[in-house]
Amino acid sequence: MSGAGYLDSPWPAEDGGPQRLQVPHSGAGLNLRAGETLGCVTRNTFLSTMTVLGAPGEVYLLTHAALRARLGLPTTACVELIDPGTLKTRRRSPRLAGGPMWPGGMALHRNGDLYVVYGRYAHRLNRACEPVAQWQLPVNQPYNSFVILDNGLIVTKNLSDTTPARLSVLDAATLTPTCPDQDCPEPSIARLSAIGNTVYVVGVRSIFRYHWDDTAQRLRLDTGWRFDYIGTTSQSYGWDVVLDGRHAWFMDNGRHRYVIRMIGAGVSPTPNRLIRVSLSDAADHQSFAVSGLPHGSITNPPLVDPQRRVVVAYDSANSYLRAWRFDLAGGAMTPLWEKSPFGCASHMVLYPDTGELVVNDYRQLGEEVVLLDIESGAEKARVRTGGITQGVVFPSAGWGRDVYWSSMGRLARVFVQ
Repeated sequence: MSGAGYLDSPWPAEDGGPQRLQVPHSGAGLNLRAGETLGCVTRNTFLSTMTVLGAPGEVYLLTHAALRARLGLPTTACVELIDPGTLKTRRRSPRLAGGPMWPGGMALHRNGDLYVVYGRYAHRLNRACEPVAQWQLPVNQPYNSFVILDNGLIVTKNLSDTTPARLSVLDAATLTPTCPDQDCPEPSIARLSAIGNTVYVVGVRSIFRYHWDDTAQRLRLDTGWRFDYIGTTSQSYGWDVVLDGRHAWFMDNGRHRYVIRMIGAGVSPTPNRLIRVSLSDAADHQSFAVSGLPHGSITNPPLVDPQRRVVVAYDSANSYLRAWRFDLAGGAMTPLWEKSPFGCASHMVLYPDTGELVVNDYRQLGEEVVLLDIESGAEKARVRTGGITQGVVFPSAGWGRDVYWSSMGRLARVFVQ
């Protein structure tokens, strides 16, 4: 698993790391046994985006402002060190400059410091949440988080659906650019993913990648690897891509009308699709309708379990969740299970040792966190976290038999009891 640029912790970044496999780097699964259930502790938050784990017992929370954005005013972000059990704030950063609003990103670098990209600013903080460095990014648009390459460099880009996205590569010590910014071939909404020193970009109609050229000290577009996933269809853009080492997996029809829930928020008249592209040959690709229902839409990545050869995809707009078994060489996809209605919309957590999959289910105007068996789809437990917003952001594993679940206005610690 790639991620040498990150701190050696169970969960140092969104989705666990740059491949977006959504698995902890270490530690055991929840391992729910007969007679055990899920409990939760919650707190209201100022638009929480994600939690990451540092040294044992360290849990960091990223939040951001939004109300000022409605008035066209700059917004800010904040990082908190929270109590791993009660979720209460132990330390808090000052308000971090941002600008245009979009949920940003946070990660712990292998040098031990915290990095945040929010709005059009990059920030470096120490583990006491004290600012160390700041850099204003070149485009006056929100930047859609970042990845850390194995060489320690930070790569980020603006969120754009009309003009070409622009990649910036930042030095981790100073946050200054290490090379000139580079325009992508097209706009991009999705967050970046990476393996080693290669960055993958899902544009609004194709997926492509850049390799870090150590000699030239810059990113170079791989002109031999690109797939136009839109083609002649009427689909809308894709979201974040999962890299399992052999294939890239993502979903399309990403345009939607989300306010507090994804259910019914689809815009395109077509079903959304799960897309697979071979990392060795972009001509080797497939697409699969997820639910097959019209107005299908998502705002996040699928989940891929390379160990069990299972991929889980969903149609958030139609409350549909399903899984397939895939062939390692690509091609064959065998349906495993499906659930409908099931209000899944968020990033997930998979525990590889137990096959436990943590997802959200929005029903009866409320958020519930659910534990499933990834191979059978069997429900092992669920707990209501109390939030009225359907989560579309980032959970993380915890330090014990627990998970932290962010759903914008609420943070929950879900634990085995």
